[in-house]
Amino acid sequence: MRRTEWLRITAIAGLAGCVAGTLGGPADAQERVRWKLASSYGSNLDPLGPSIQRVLDNIETMSDGNFRIDFNEPGALVPALEVFDAVSKGSVEASYTSTGFHAGRVPHMIFFASVPFGPNVNEYMAWIMGGGGYELYDELYGEHNIKGFQCGIVVAESSGWFRNPIESLDDLKGLKMRFFGLGAKVMGKLGVSTQLLAGADIYPALERGVIDAAEFSYPSLDRSLGFHQIAKHNYFPGWHQQASFVEVIMNLDAWNALPASYQKMVELACNDANLWLMAIAEAKQGEAVAFHKEQGVEIHQWPPEFIDAFRQAWEEVAQEEAAADPRFKRVYDHYAAFRKNYASWREIGYLKE
Repeated sequence: MRRTEWLRITAIAGLAGCVAGTLGGPADAQERVRWKLASSYGSNLDPLGPSIQRVLDNIETMSDGNFRIDFNEPGALVPALEVFDAVSKGSVEASYTSTGFHAGRVPHMIFFASVPFGPNVNEYMAWIMGGGGYELYDELYGEHNIKGFQCGIVVAESSGWFRNPIESLDDLKGLKMRFFGLGAKVMGKLGVSTQLLAGADIYPALERGVIDAAEFSYPSLDRSLGFHQIAKHNYFPGWHQQASFVEVIMNLDAWNALPASYQKMVELACNDANLWLMAIAEAKQGEAVAFHKEQGVEIHQWPPEFIDAFRQAWEEVAQEEAAADPRFKRVYDHYAAFRKNYASWREIGYLKE
């Protein structure tokens, strides 16, 4: 073989090897990453627990096992309501949580969890994904060295479990109640003493009489916490949470150190979770309501005068919070502008039930 022919063959073989390596060599050639995730939600909460396991399994599968995030139950690494600081400082790389659990640290971020008298699932997702909400979310979390993704949308909730029926607004005064997010401030205006408790702490608090009433989520998830065993009056609609987001937050330095492919895997896994959690939850609620009725729970709907009082109190809260916090006002104004623009489509596009 002439020298020139040998050089040509060698060059072609070398180029082929380079292309093969670029397009995807063996799985173990990828970077191996192991993260710890501290959760605010227990794995026993159906479907929130299975949803985050699905997210982590999808990431591991897409990376051929090279990017693994280990789930840790609430309290195992960090108390359920203290994950924000742990992620921000890098004590853990990630957490499965809600912006509502950080309201004491970043009250303006609550708009990315739920809003009283807020949008349904369609409209909420539209604001986040298509209306500029994500850009605000990204910017504001970046100030705290956090990267986040909305990682599951929660459908409409119950607005409370009570031991006794609520027959007048006066019956709310003096009650001690677990309540979430901005809805807690609304209830405070109506004389309710509210506190935020992690899911696992609600039943014991009800059982011991530390609180008189509680709200947490929709019927199937509430069923898993056993509220029906103590409180026999469940009220709807969940005016405070017509739709809600849960999230995965990550330390920004750890996020920036990931290969771009792994970052995309996290994004795609969370997008999948938004659809999966919504569908699974909607499918289960009829059965869960029937179960509660079989257990002797009375299902109530708030009379119009209660809804009017809740709405008026919410409008007062929104104005007060916006006046006190420029960041709150900025997010609120953005959210309200989107809803105003969307309203013309909402009014003509859908049947009125």
